[in-house]
Amino acid sequence: MKALKIAAIALLVYVGIVVAFESSIGILQPSTGATLVITTFDADGASHERVVARLASDGHLYVAANHWPRAWYRRALAHPDVQATVDGQKRDYRAVPIAGVEHNRVSSENSLPFVFRIVTGFPPRYFLRLDPR
Repeated sequence: MKALKIAAIALLVYVGIVVAFESSIGILQPSTGATLVITTFDADGASHERVVARLASDGHLYVAANHWPRAWYRRALAHPDVQATVDGQKRDYRAVPIAGVEHNRVSSENSLPFVFRIVTGFPPRYFLRLDPR
């Protein structure tokens, strides 16, 4: 019984760490040379901006949903005409979800450190290819 309590406490502490990390990323939206700002649109046409990871593979531009909060990703799937600000330049793109061989290639070329996967709670990782419009 004592081992079960310790495991439950450890699990709660871990969930707290993940929630705190994911919340801080969502609030602070840190940007580096490896990020871009994606502008997605909801059903009413309202725009929403989010800093996301900027990835490249085979001459194409990709973004990755690497965290549990991913409203921007769902909006891009529902309304794939998006904008992205890359190096200060805002352009129009079509967000294309990828799967199969392309997904595996982009994932292997842009792997995440194991520590990052731990502190984010091992969310599934999805990619969108941004095709210029």
